Amino acid sequence: MTVSRVGLDSWERSTFTAAGLTHDTFRKGSGRGVVVVHEMPGITPSVLAFAEEVVADGFSVVMPDLFGTPGRAPSLPYVVTSMVKGCVSREFTTWAMNRTSPVIGYLRAVARQLHLECGGPGVGALGMCFTGGFALAMMVDDTVVAPVLSQPSMPFAVGAARAANLGLSPDDAHVVAERAANGCPVMGLRFTGDRAVGSRFETLRTMLGDAFRPVEFPSVHRMDHSVLTEQRQDDAVAKVLAFFHERLDS
Repeated sequence: MTVSRVGLDSWERSTFTAAGLTHDTFRKGSGRGVVVVHEMPGITPSVLAFAEEVVADGFSVVMPDLFGTPGRAPSLPYVVTSMVKGCVSREFTTWAMNRTSPVIGYLRAVARQLHLECGGPGVGALGMCFTGGFALAMMVDDTVVAPVLSQPSMPFAVGAARAANLGLSPDDAHVVAERAANGCPVMGLRFTGDRAVGSRFETLRTMLGDAFRPVEFPSVHRMDHSVLTEQRQDDAVAKVLAFFHERLDS
């Protein structure tokens, strides 16, 4: 099978190890740092296109390669294969409630290293879909000052309790709420009819109050899900970039 790598050749590929995990990372750009955590099934052309927009707007972007084949276009078999691998990996908590995925320790280390290299008040962090809630867990580390959750979908929204759960340990949830109360806003994006997101936006509103900044779009099609990529909303991209500038420029 031919794998598209359009655009990836312009990114610096390296390997980063932390918290007992090792993954390749892709980096490009200059300016303040932003960690973009790709959605399922991997760093697809549309995820890469979004990351390129963040770079073009004046940021230094790092994309950890957590699963999938970088540059490969999505297809149903590819999505299913990546989902199965994600579900059995010990790095990710896909069903359990009130637990922070082990991979978060790795992503926090990526953010700290990026901040060390780029400076400024901190870094941005954005997760999508399978990784949508990861940016929330990353903000336990005060290096992350601009967390963005795009269609957060873990743990799987099966049953009312899981549909409302944010995938955070009680200790991490306490720190997140405290940071929000002390002035760190959290942006969330979704289509209003996206069942994968469940009732997490309601949980976020209750937990974070005015610090939660929801960006919501009416669902036109039953499968509307990927706000920044496959079903890209221009206004969503613009608001994410403005949020990064607001929080990171200084």
